[in-house]
Amino acid sequence: MDITVSAKNIKGDVDAIASKSYAHRILIAAALSDKPCKMLLNSTSEDIEATEGCIARAGGSVEHDGLNLLVSPLKNIPESAVFDCCESGSLIRFLIPVAAALGIDAVFTGRGRLPQRPQQPILEAVSRHGITVSKENEFPVKISGKLKSGEYTLPGNISSQYTTGLLFALPLLTGDSVINLIPPVESKPYIDMTISVLKKFGITVTEDGCRYFVKGGQKYISPEVIKVDGDWSNGAFFIAAGALSHITVNGLNINSVQGDKEIAEIVKHMGADVSVNNDSVTVKAGSLKGIEIDASNIPDLVPVISALSVFAEGQTVIKNAARLRLKESDRLKTVAELIKTAGGDVTELSDGLIIKGGKKIKSEFTVPSFNDHRLVMAASLLSFGSKVTITDAQAINKTYPSFWREITNLGGVCNVINDR
Repeated sequence: MDITVSAKNIKGDVDAIASKSYAHRILIAAALSDKPCKMLLNSTSEDIEATEGCIARAGGSVEHDGLNLLVSPLKNIPESAVFDCCESGSLIRFLIPVAAALGIDAVFTGRGRLPQRPQQPILEAVSRHGITVSKENEFPVKISGKLKSGEYTLPGNISSQYTTGLLFALPLLTGDSVINLIPPVESKPYIDMTISVLKKFGITVTEDGCRYFVKGGQKYISPEVIKVDGDWSNGAFFIAAGALSHITVNGLNINSVQGDKEIAEIVKHMGADVSVNNDSVTVKAGSLKGIEIDASNIPDLVPVISALSVFAEGQTVIKNAARLRLKESDRLKTVAELIKTAGGDVTELSDGLIIKGGKKIKSEFTVPSFNDHRLVMAASLLSFGSKVTITDAQAINKTYPSFWREITNLGGVCNVINDR
């Protein structure tokens, strides 16, 4: 699907969709629990549906009640299974240790950039603890055996998702375990999110610096009903858009452990007027200026921040973002290409970007989605100054299928020009 979008007139209120990151984690914890759990959420996505499918293949089930989900725990766990993770890097990294702990001989498959995304650190970790794994860089990924407790060591600067997978799996084992993360540890708020979900399901993890101690023999206890927090990562588009207009995003927990809530402070630091009232964040346009941003804990914000920086006077420097090269696209390269196509001034670094803003961009241009939902959002933000045509814009469905409807409801213009 190709779509032409102009967001320059958007203004008003929008409800945040349910956090994909929380939904992933709650679905897995609920599937490992003692009794069913009802998840209250206001949206779904391709990534969430992929997790539902994997739960079914492991012996659980997910029933839909409108947008809410009723998760029934795993029963009759199969000896072997094929898990289609679609394009979700987090899902495959969560499920490799979980399937290993359950003793499932598993094949993990997927599409898009998933076959190229690195799984070796988690595969090496489980292979040292009783699991036979695929050859390096082999896809689909295959594992067999039964995971053993013990001491696990992982790099802390490639993906927090490896740690999350182990945190889900290790409580299921009979013995105690410890996870050692080699500094620097990046995206730590995502590890904190995992621990907060585990706590809601009765699982205890003790943290000591870069070490996580996990008692074996723990039981996942269903809270029976749990609400999924609003998504700061996807809400970031509308918060950034508010810095060019006047938008209120409702349904965001300001006390959330989601690292991407930092977007509110970032746009405020850039010069926007930001106010918080209960679970609502209101952002009004201001005189925007470039700033320096350490993206080590907020990598998903980089595309939309970069697009916003095009409209800010002066220079914005984004650093410590090298891991973005391993996402759905090489996001440092593709964001730089997007800004250059728009007529902006950007320099690509090995671990970041330098954007010189305040320059008038092209009135009209076409850019590919790079099959990356975050790039679709970044391109849409640039449509405050242009009419932007995005090819293969269906990439947004990975996390935000209602995105175009929300822009239209706020007064923007979205025209499908090729629905192939």
